[in-house]
Amino acid sequence: MGLFSFIKNAGEKIFGGNETPEEKAQKVKDHVSKYGFDLSQITFAADGDNITVSGSAKNLDEKQRILAAAGNVDGVENVDDNLTLLEPLKFEMPDFSKTMYTVKSGDTLSKISREVYGDANKYPVIFEANKPMLSDPDKIYPGQVLYIPPQG
Repeated sequence: MGLFSFIKNAGEKIFGGNETPEEKAQKVKDHVSKYGFDLSQITFAADGDNITVSGSAKNLDEKQRILAAAGNVDGVENVDDNLTLLEPLKFEMPDFSKTMYTVKSGDTLSKISREVYGDANKYPVIFEANKPMLSDPDKIYPGQVLYIPPQG
């Protein structure tokens, strides 16, 4: 949800210049519909150079594409996003017990890399992820907490 700004005088020309707000909203909806989106649960409203898009989009990808299509019209300066998603976002919180590592006595970055990645030679990944806190891969100390990035 939010307000997205566009360049007012760029994009496809669909307005004649003297549309009512209802006509302007319908023209934007017609323009967006030509891209094949299901707009059965979506409404468009116009107020000057602003378009408000409300209702429910199928997923985040479709929502972003609908908003972009509505904003890339000559004469539209802002698109107010009031869309919700029918499909929930698929985002999993990382297991923080696997993304942070507390250095123990005798640890080296190679040893930690072998433990977390199964390959001691991937220690530069851990080193790079912890710059500038680490200035040298050989200078870590017990009790220090390091970020362990996902294996790439």
